[in-house]
Amino acid sequence: MNLIDSSKANLPLFRQKLALIKAAQARITATRHSFLPTLQGAEQLNIGTDNSLSGAVFGLGLLPSASGGINAVNNMDPATGNVAVLSGDYELVNFGLNGARLKAARADLAINHADFNKDLYAVKSKVVLLYLNLLKYEIKLTTDQQNIDRYSSICKVIRALSGSGLIAGADSSMANAELAKARIGYNQTQGIINQYKEQLAFVTGIPSQQIIVDTSFYGHLHPIPPVMNFPIDSIRNPLLDYYNARKNIFRTNELLIRKSYLPKIHLMASAWARGSSIQYNNSYQPLSTGLGYQRYNYLAGLALTYNFLNGIYRKDRLAENRNELEASEQELEQERLALQSQTLQADNDLQISRANLKQIPVQLSSAEVVYKQKLAQYKAGLISLIDLTNASFVLYRSQIDYIEANTDWYLALLNKAVSTGTLDQFIQSLNLEY
Repeated sequence: MNLIDSSKANLPLFRQKLALIKAAQARITATRHSFLPTLQGAEQLNIGTDNSLSGAVFGLGLLPSASGGINAVNNMDPATGNVAVLSGDYELVNFGLNGARLKAARADLAINHADFNKDLYAVKSKVVLLYLNLLKYEIKLTTDQQNIDRYSSICKVIRALSGSGLIAGADSSMANAELAKARIGYNQTQGIINQYKEQLAFVTGIPSQQIIVDTSFYGHLHPIPPVMNFPIDSIRNPLLDYYNARKNIFRTNELLIRKSYLPKIHLMASAWARGSSIQYNNSYQPLSTGLGYQRYNYLAGLALTYNFLNGIYRKDRLAENRNELEASEQELEQERLALQSQTLQADNDLQISRANLKQIPVQLSSAEVVYKQKLAQYKAGLISLIDLTNASFVLYRSQIDYIEANTDWYLALLNKAVSTGTLDQFIQSLNLEY
């Protein structure tokens, strides 16, 4: 199974981001539904007195008296009333506000997608980084085992030579110390491997015991790896796409703010039926007469609404949004400069690594020749054990340098791929399987 796919499927971070994307998609639907007219119905059945005075009042909710009841004195006789209302209100014209609301909702969806892709991009680069480092130490573990084998062979030679009286027994103690040191190095490398496997397990959701890296990858390396010239695609770099989406949010908000404070034309309609136990001549009838409907009305009209202080509110909110847009543009520019710097650093690292890789074969082959010569000389009694262990250390160091030089090459390629938006192409050049 692919390590990247496993991360995408198992890491809770991505399930969270997918949930946010679905929420943003639902917000678009909710925005569309908000354009529908309001349609309300109500029915009241009342009993009480009906006393009122002429004069205008501001409506403060539902007033106890709706109409009539103007008498010379208070009349405490009860009366019943029944009213049913169906009313609707629709913003017939809002001068592009609905379109601006939809654009804002879509921009919100876009930034959630961009946020998901940014985090996926970061996790991809982390998986590759962990993979390359794990691969490095897996190869180092093999090299450590070879180092142990060399010192084990040296110990056998020493035992044979000391048994025949050709060398002193002190060499055996020194060789055993070097062998123990080599085994300690092996154990330390194994511990680092286990740490990287646990980190990969956390990111991918794969149990660390099941993560096995194919170390044959190093066996196919050319002494000087070819340059992987992936096409630069910074325009589509998810790290930049996210900041572009953030900037677009504020640009969309500017349009929404401007549209929000324009006048609105409402289409309103209402129909109602009413009954009352008080007749037209102010005659109080039995209470049961007010339970049915006796009068029917309808009303329709257009209304233009505008708050004359909207200019102040619009100016304040546009100033706030303008500064946030400026901040987002600077944030985007900062990220772009950081990626450019990372690209230049990666190019510099690649140049150094390539120069080092030209020297590695010379270093490694020379160290192997020297070790074989020193081993033969030691067996012949021509040099001391110190000379042999020094040669063994140089060979071990050369093998480690070979591993690190190749790893540095691929890490530099990784950094360049991340900064130039070509991470997927780089990943395809590797085989991230477990």
